[in-house]
Amino acid sequence: MRLTTIPTEFLQAVPVIAKIEQAGFEAYFVGGSVRDALLGHKKIHDVDIATSAYPAEIKQIFRRTVDTGIQHGTVTVLQGDLSYEVTTFRTESGYQDFRRPDHVTFVRSLAEDLKRRDFTINALALQHDGTVIDLFDGLTDLNRRVIRAVGTPETRFHEDALRMMRAIRFQSQLDFTIEPATLAAIQTEHHLLAKIAVERIHDEFTKLLLGQRRQNALQNFVTTRLFEDCPGMATSEQALLQLSRLPDQPLHSAASAWTLVAAGLGWTAQQAIKQLKRWKSPNQLIATVSTNLELIPHFIANDFTNWDLYQAGWHCLMITNEVMALYQKAIPEAQLQQQYQQLPIKTKNELAINGRDLLQRTTIKPGPQMGQLLKQLEQAVVAGTLPNDAAVLLQQAEQMMA
Repeated sequence: MRLTTIPTEFLQAVPVIAKIEQAGFEAYFVGGSVRDALLGHKKIHDVDIATSAYPAEIKQIFRRTVDTGIQHGTVTVLQGDLSYEVTTFRTESGYQDFRRPDHVTFVRSLAEDLKRRDFTINALALQHDGTVIDLFDGLTDLNRRVIRAVGTPETRFHEDALRMMRAIRFQSQLDFTIEPATLAAIQTEHHLLAKIAVERIHDEFTKLLLGQRRQNALQNFVTTRLFEDCPGMATSEQALLQLSRLPDQPLHSAASAWTLVAAGLGWTAQQAIKQLKRWKSPNQLIATVSTNLELIPHFIANDFTNWDLYQAGWHCLMITNEVMALYQKAIPEAQLQQQYQQLPIKTKNELAINGRDLLQRTTIKPGPQMGQLLKQLEQAVVAGTLPNDAAVLLQQAEQMMA
C-alpha cells in the first residue's frame, strides 16, 4: 500500500530520511504517527524515525544532534527549527521491572525492530515516498478498527506492563475494539500493572477518560481487573461500572476527567486530595478537583451564593459544569456566566484596599487580626453589603477595630 497524500509533518522530515539513505542506511517513519496518518488524522504528533544506522553513525551523518537516549539507540537530530528522534533498529531482552529492557541490542533489520512493538497498528513503517511496510497485518487491523498485540500478547505485556493500559486507552481514543486474545491476556496479567510507576498509569488513565469512547474503555478497565492495581480503586468496581454507563460526551481537560472520577467514586474533597496524591497528580490538578467537588452540591441544588462563585472562580465553575452535564445537572452557561459576572470583584487583588493601606491609614498592627479584618471586608464586598470603595472600606475597618 502507498499513502497517496503524505502529511506535511512527514514531508518536513524527508530531508533527514534522505540524508540517512544517502549514507547507505535504511530509514523509515514508524510508530503512532504512521498509524494516525493512515487514519487520516489532521494533526500528526511525534514523527519518529527508525534506522539501520547505529547512534555513532547518525552522529557522523548530522552536525546537530542531542544524545536523548543513546543507550537505547535514540539520537535527536536537529533540522532547522524542528527536531526528530532517530532510533536504531534494536532487539530487547530481560524485563525484570516489567517496563524497560535489561539489554538492548542494535540490529540492522527492520523486521526485528518491528516485532518488538506493542500492537500491530503501531508496528507499521512508512518510506518517505509513502510506501507502507506491514509485516504483522496491521493494515487489516487498522481497517477493522482492532487493537491486537504483536505476536503473543502475554509476552508483550511481560515486556512492558503499561501496554495493558495503553490498549484500553487506544480503545477510548481511537474508538477501536480489543481483539479477544489480547483482552484475555490483559485480564490474566493485570496484576503486573502494580509494577509500573503510578505517574505513567495516571497519564494513560487520563487519556482514556478524555477519549471519544470512554464508556467501552472503562468497562474493559473493570472487566480486565486493571482497576484493582490502581490507587484507591480496588473496592470501587460498581462505582466504576456506573461511570462507564454515563454518556460519552467528551471531556476537555485532565481536571474534568479527574473530577468525574472523584465524584463517581464518591470521594469528598479531602479524600480526593489524599487519593490524588497517591496517584502523584500535579498540585494544581489536586486543588482544582477538590474545589470542584465542593461545588457539586451547589450545582445539584442550583443555590450558589456570591461567595461560592467567588471562591470557585470561573475556571472551576466551567469544569464542574462540564462534568455535571453527564449527570444532566448542568446549569446553562449563559445563566452561570451572568451570575459570575455580577460579582462585585472576581479576585482578592481587585479589593480596593490591601494590608499596606490598613497599616498606613488605620491604627491596626501587623498580625492575624489584620488578615481576619481583610477577609471580613472581602466577604462583605463580594456579598454586596459594602461597596468596593477604599474610603468606605477603611472607615468600616476603623469601626470594626473599635
